[in-house]
Amino acid sequence: MIELIEFTKINLKNKGSKMKLFIQIPCLNEEVTLPSVVTSLPHTIEGIDEIYTLVIDDGSTDKTVEVAKSLGVDYIIKNNCNLGLATSFCKGVDASLSLGADIIVNIDGDNQYKADKITNLVQVILEKRADIVVGCRDLNHDRDFGFLKKVLQRVGSKVVCRLSGIDVPDTTSGFRAFNRMTARKIVIKSIFSYTLEMLCQARRIGLRVGWVPIEINPKTRESRLFKSNFEYVFQQAKIIIMVLLEYYPLAFFSYFAFFMFIVSMLTGLGKTLFLSCFASEKFYLDSLPLLFLSASCLLVIAGLIGSVLSNLHLLLIDIRNRTRIISNKSETIFEDYDVIVSPKFFKWMKASG
Repeated sequence: MIELIEFTKINLKNKGSKMKLFIQIPCLNEEVTLPSVVTSLPHTIEGIDEIYTLVIDDGSTDKTVEVAKSLGVDYIIKNNCNLGLATSFCKGVDASLSLGADIIVNIDGDNQYKADKITNLVQVILEKRADIVVGCRDLNHDRDFGFLKKVLQRVGSKVVCRLSGIDVPDTTSGFRAFNRMTARKIVIKSIFSYTLEMLCQARRIGLRVGWVPIEINPKTRESRLFKSNFEYVFQQAKIIIMVLLEYYPLAFFSYFAFFMFIVSMLTGLGKTLFLSCFASEKFYLDSLPLLFLSASCLLVIAGLIGSVLSNLHLLLIDIRNRTRIISNKSETIFEDYDVIVSPKFFKWMKASG
């Protein structure tokens, strides 16, 4: 006789603790647009007890910090110089973790995204349907995106989804929410951007990725992240290649190995079909198939070695995650970062009310 046992889900979070949401806003010279972003943030979200705002100033030369103070932002992290979007993003994540964030939302300081959609992103996290939720733009009907940029965005998103095994139509969107577990596990190494690298490694380290449709505001300025579409494509391609080498090395090298194997077979077949008039040419035809076949074998070996190193890399991520669980304290952030704390929390809600 089989005894039926009723399973109950254990909530490891203390009953008396509050669910905290941190909204981080990376900024570089955003004194004009930052007020619009902060004043449009939601004041209450069902299932969230406390909402904090965190501005990461990436070495602005205007009055971004002063504007953030006047708006009543809860926390401000100042970079002494411009360190890049990805580094600022990571600093915000580290600070939010140490300050007790359960959910983190990242939104740009240029007021591109409509902040009232934060509720939609957070709701997916609260319902435990995904660990990362991306706010995806409707690029096909966006007038601010030129034809070339739309094509590049669509192709880039399909490539990332194909390689990482996820389904997100707008992989470069910086408007996203993620839970505490994701914040502990994700490792961003690029200094250019975090968007693609975050998604490419998510599936490999056991994170679920979802998305919700969002609307955007009219463009206020050109992007400061890149100067041309060519630079943007080059930087993103470099990130994708590095992520593939770290997380999917066997698949990466296997494609090239298969190509070399096919070439070796074709050149070998060519040797039997065509006769050479000179000895040097005959030697070339005899040696070429062997050369490509050797290259194919070496690529397979490189993929196997990379696979072993990739597993070691995942082990380091797990160790880093466990270390963060033990050592995350707010005192660490205040020692390592230049942090400005508001004298009165949630002042930004009254300023925007």
